[in-house]
Amino acid sequence: MLVGYARTSTADQVAGFEAQERELKNIGCDEVFSEQVSSVAQRSQLDAALKFVRKGDTLVVTKLDRLARSTQHLLKIVEGLEEKHVALRILDFGGAEVDTKSPSGKLTLTMFAAMAQFEREMMLERQREGIQKAKLDGKYKGRAPVPEAKIEQARKLQAEGVKIPEIAKQLSLGRSTLYRVLKVA
Repeated sequence: MLVGYARTSTADQVAGFEAQERELKNIGCDEVFSEQVSSVAQRSQLDAALKFVRKGDTLVVTKLDRLARSTQHLLKIVEGLEEKHVALRILDFGGAEVDTKSPSGKLTLTMFAAMAQFEREMMLERQREGIQKAKLDGKYKGRAPVPEAKIEQARKLQAEGVKIPEIAKQLSLGRSTLYRVLKVA
């Protein structure tokens, strides 16, 4: 059985959402799970699709970015599918189709994931090097400390029983900053 999954980040992307659903139905998906949520939000329909698929099924997505939010997330999904003996089929994978039922499809997906992970790690390394150089040059000083006067105001308000969210609002500080400087458990 072919099981489709369609997703767009916002409800404003109606045309793209409808196009995904249409494409999945046109290739013969018996069941299509759809949702309009950010990739970082809880995706109940993806969870439902992953739970729904059975041995011998194929999960189909139009593009990889509709499915996974990161290489790590993709590999976790693929591992879960493989445990259930379910293939993954990506209709548009850089202009070609990839299906993990075939050895070459698995190789392509694995190589892509490895290259993406490598590029991400290289980018983070370059970023760390740039920050280190900027620190040595005196150009990177980090965030300015919270003025002691504001910390004292916050302590006074807290002692008066004012809750952290209200203190944050009154003093134009972030809640996490207040929790840190006030060392609230």
